[in-house]
Amino acid sequence: MIVRIYVQELIKRMNEERNFIQVLYGPRQVGKTTLVLQLKDRIDYESMYITADDVPAVNRTWIKMAWDEARRRLADSLEKSFLLIIDEIQKIDNWSETVKKEWDEDTLNNVNLKIILMGSSTLLIQKGLSESLAGRFETIYIPHWTYPEMRDAFGWNLEQYIWFGGYPGSAKLIRDEYRWKNYVKNAFVETSIFKDILMLTKVDKPALLRRLFEIGSVYSAQIVAMNKVQGDLQEKGNLTTLSNYLQLLEQAGLLAGIEKYAGKNIRQRASKPKFQVFNNALMSTQLSQTFAKAKADRSLWGRLTESAIGMHLLNAAAEKKFKVYYWNENNQEVDFVIERSHEIIAIEVKSGKDSYNNGLTIFNDMFHPKRLFTVGTDGIPLEDFLSSDPALLFEI
Repeated sequence: MIVRIYVQELIKRMNEERNFIQVLYGPRQVGKTTLVLQLKDRIDYESMYITADDVPAVNRTWIKMAWDEARRRLADSLEKSFLLIIDEIQKIDNWSETVKKEWDEDTLNNVNLKIILMGSSTLLIQKGLSESLAGRFETIYIPHWTYPEMRDAFGWNLEQYIWFGGYPGSAKLIRDEYRWKNYVKNAFVETSIFKDILMLTKVDKPALLRRLFEIGSVYSAQIVAMNKVQGDLQEKGNLTTLSNYLQLLEQAGLLAGIEKYAGKNIRQRASKPKFQVFNNALMSTQLSQTFAKAKADRSLWGRLTESAIGMHLLNAAAEKKFKVYYWNENNQEVDFVIERSHEIIAIEVKSGKDSYNNGLTIFNDMFHPKRLFTVGTDGIPLEDFLSSDPALLFEI
């Protein structure tokens, strides 16, 4: 079984003195539970794992009961430390207030109980942290699986990763694409939408949110005006509602609307977002084509390739704290613009394109980026780019 790099970071933090609550968050089905179970086997003191999956949201007492049991086990052991891991913490109403109370009590009484909290909903996790736990926590974002991870774990080649994406739980089903698509839709998409959005956030038009996800996934790596999307939706909603729903999908690690880069100008949510899935499996499962037919369709495969670059950037951005944009002007375009600490890098994706795009030249004249890169034809090999950390581009 592959051990992701985040396990080593967790081991390091768990071997330090008790200073902060550790918070693991990220999309569903990226292996957060597997990570902490691997951690449990690699630390030299006892631990306890619990999940709030089936606990009533109003039952905050459940957290205190688990905490008291962890304290009892620490007191009965010969170890100086004990680790309590609480999964799906965001499902408990006002969870952060209870966590704060118990953590502060242990701090006051010198109880060396270390805590890992886990959750799938970025919005609710971050809201709880900012409300009650300021100064008491560190976060580790766990993104979707990268190409090297899927290659090393399952022997996938680059084309398989571009089409089937980075859900390890679905890897054994790819020989039966109909079954694979149904599994991804039911196990990942529906679970994320139902459990991480609809059950935890007020959504007046759930059918509209679902349809927005479907349309946005099909159009991944394309710039589409929201009013055009509005026209394609059977159940229409106003543009503000659609933008809010797109934000919810982004916080669930499903679909983002990348904004247009505007330099030093005041940035507002772009009227024409560039849809981008966080995992190419979300795009492929919404398409009618098979893997073989998609590879034979040059235009479609070009979009899938660009979407693979986009998902690589989005997942790295969430972890490494840089921003991702696109840029276009007068039919000239730069596929992706990444920004960190006022430094910008422009990235153009080429997968055998015949036409020359003058977008990088114009963008360079307007914004003077630190670096310009082409990925694919006549540039960084696609496999090399998807195997690298995009944040390192800022260090060149």
